[in-house]
Formats: sequence, structure tokens, C-alpha cells
Amino acid sequence: MTVRLAGAADLEAVIQLERATANAPHWAASEYAAMLVPASASGEVRRCLFVAESELGLIGFAVGKVIGIGLESSSELESVAVGSTARRAGVGRALCAAVIGWCRAQGTAAIELEVRAASAGAIALYSSLGFAVEGRRPRYYQEPVDDAVLMRLKLA
Repeated sequence: MTVRLAGAADLEAVIQLERATANAPHWAASEYAAMLVPASASGEVRRCLFVAESELGLIGFAVGKVIGIGLESSSELESVAVGSTARRAGVGRALCAAVIGWCRAQGTAAIELEVRAASAGAIALYSSLGFAVEGRRPRYYQEPVDDAVLMRLKLA
């Protein structure tokens, strides 16, 4: 398995995987395309899109976001999706590590995420990466209704 920054040639496979993953945020294709355009470090939103691939092709992706500069910035692990045949094989962990490393390189002090309360496997993964539960948003998710668990990892 290889984890790398996505390129334009990956967009179709990313969108196909996202559409096949019920719990993934379903964004427009233009939003994924915009993640491939490098942003300057002048304070606007910067995003990264990492993909994981194997001999089977694209098997997962992750999205990170940074707003601001340095220790005054905020960062978020926005999305992680792994194909059903590649789950529980370290793909999600490798993608999360890539986003965490990218956010750290952007100079942020911490990275945050939100995850469905019912996603015990994802919560266990994030906890094993050092994320700590910071709070909860009742009934945040719809279809099905679920709470969001807020988690945070200190980077600096």
C-alpha cells in the first residue's frame, strides 16, 4: 500500500469511493478538485487530499483542512474513507497519519475531528492515534440520527 497526495487522475476514483461509503461526507466533485490546487499560507483555507492505493487501485482517501497560520491556526481531519475490502488492514491509520503529518507541517497546534458516536471502530482508531474526546454534539448527524463525538489531538 502507498499513501500519497492525490492528483487530478485520482478524482474519479475518490468520488466513486466516497459515493459508495455511506458515512462519508458527500461533497461536490468541484470541492475535491479544489483540494488539488495549492493555496498560499496567507491565512485562507488550505486542504490536503491523500489517497491510499494498492495493486487493486485506490482503496482509501482522507481530507485535512487548515485555517490560518501557525499556532493561531486550526486544523481538522475532515474525512477518512476506506473501501470495504480494505478495512481493518491499516489503511485508515496510514491515511490519518498522513493528514496529521501534513497539519503538523502547516504549523498547527492541534487537529480536531468529529465522528459518529456509533462508530466504535473509528473512535478506537482515533484514540489509538492520540486523539482525546473533547465533547459531544447531540443529534448532530442525520440518516440515521446520531451524536457527534468531538476529538482533539495536540500537535505542538
